[in-house]
Amino acid sequence: MPETDEFSFLPAQAAAAGVDVPRVERVGLTLPDGRALSGVRWGEGSPRVTLLHGAGLNAHTWDTTLLHLGVPALALDLAGHGDSSWREDAAYVGRVLAPDVATALETWTDGPQVLVGHSLGGLTAAALAASRPDLVDTVVIVDITPGIDPSGGPAQLRAFFAGPTDWASRDELVDKALAFGLGGARPAAERGVFLNTRVRPDGRIEWKHHFAHLAAAAAAAGADTATPDAVRAVLASTGWDDIAAVRAPIVFVRADRGFVSADDADELVRRASDARVRVVPTAHNVQEEDPAGLASLLRETLAAA
Repeated sequence: MPETDEFSFLPAQAAAAGVDVPRVERVGLTLPDGRALSGVRWGEGSPRVTLLHGAGLNAHTWDTTLLHLGVPALALDLAGHGDSSWREDAAYVGRVLAPDVATALETWTDGPQVLVGHSLGGLTAAALAASRPDLVDTVVIVDITPGIDPSGGPAQLRAFFAGPTDWASRDELVDKALAFGLGGARPAAERGVFLNTRVRPDGRIEWKHHFAHLAAAAAAAGADTATPDAVRAVLASTGWDDIAAVRAPIVFVRADRGFVSADDADELVRRASDARVRVVPTAHNVQEEDPAGLASLLRETLAAA
């Protein structure tokens, strides 16, 4: 497994996509409360598109999609993920995360963005578009609605993250992921594990994202790792309010084997002022399951923006 840096996988991904590796760099800033916010900037010039990942992922979930897309872009690590600081209050919800994204856009972009959000990132994108319309040209929401709990996920995934949070080696964690049927083929699982873990000072490997640690703590306490029903109801209410308040065009991408049903998508269209639905034949993590197809859709969206 590569042990150099976070961009070690890009040449092989670019070769598979038939493209060259563009300029890519890690960027970071310190937020007013002292937390770190981090991301990856792609290409030359000011970003035209900004991308927000889902719970338990990080900015690198978009790598292959952005190789196919080939435009200047900014992929952020949301709070509690990747190289961004964890929140002490563990408040990983759209309205809380949106101000961080606003600061990133004010710092690293020069104009309104095509804002792409997958799962938790989609709810965050809607919250930002509702509260800061000056920063957003178009919103692309990938396989999430406010009625779906983005931190719950399938039982298999919850069980995986509810287990140990540190390991002797990354290979050990790759083996576990494959045993759970996660990560696809071994090379893809190795890439995902490398980019979503870090080496602690004691040499042990641990998840970067806070969700795994929260899930493990909840499991140890005998609690359900999914969001309680009462909390889900409140989050759904505020999330639907954000959807209704968005005035930018919304492109809603529903994976036909994902988390969102056709009825859920219809409800989003009913509540949104300007939304159109695109159904794609893939699973929830569209950016990893069909990166070329998603890049094509984003290219169309950029052309219309």
